[in-house]
Amino acid sequence: MVKEERLQIIIDTLEKDSKVRLDGLSALLNVSEDTVRRDIKELDSQGLLRAVRGGAISRSPIPQHYRDREKYNQQHKQVIANKALQFLKDGQVVFFDGGTSVVALAAVLPKDLKITIITNSFPVANILEDHPGAEVIFAGGRLHKTAFTTMGQETIDTFKKVRADICMLGICSLHHSMGITSISYEDAQLNNIIINQAQKTIALSALEKINTVEPYYVCPVTDVDVIITETDANDAALAPYKHLGIEVV
Repeated sequence: MVKEERLQIIIDTLEKDSKVRLDGLSALLNVSEDTVRRDIKELDSQGLLRAVRGGAISRSPIPQHYRDREKYNQQHKQVIANKALQFLKDGQVVFFDGGTSVVALAAVLPKDLKITIITNSFPVANILEDHPGAEVIFAGGRLHKTAFTTMGQETIDTFKKVRADICMLGICSLHHSMGITSISYEDAQLNNIIINQAQKTIALSALEKINTVEPYYVCPVTDVDVIITETDANDAALAPYKHLGIEVV
């Protein structure tokens, strides 16, 4: 079997199972584990998977730039946003991060909801500028031009001064054993802080981000209290998270 065939089989197996192991691929491809390890390393360098100890798992398929992400899977984001509304009540103080599912949530907030939102997202702030009942505290800092958010110490300091009731967290990648991860080092740092500063963390995640991993670690998945996806809570992909005691909506 030529190398290109092996690489395609690895990708196809990963798309079906969300993860692959060196020993399993070695038997499937009838090559050594060292050969499989080299193949996985090459696919990782191309951004097609994430190499981990003993094998590989899927990477998040989501585009990186905000302009591309805001148009991506809009129907799923609407479903997630409407499900998330049940957790928001008058008088709460809530963190909204820069995820596009969180932006979709900001867009459907009831006009009579009286709530305080702390955010570093320009799109969230823009949506809420005319909301009659939402007080908005914007965390300033350095502009992250691909995410349309602020980053840096000034942003971190703003969030550290608040003890929020809820953190609405847009997810880049989420895995039951590898935790929550991000494609950006600074984003991972900030997400870790806002999770720790909130009494309850609600992860807004399209199903395709479940069981994927990116390079920068945020926290263990058990730091999340609720996972909201666009699909039914009984979907088999969500079973490991329910087993960990996480509420799935």
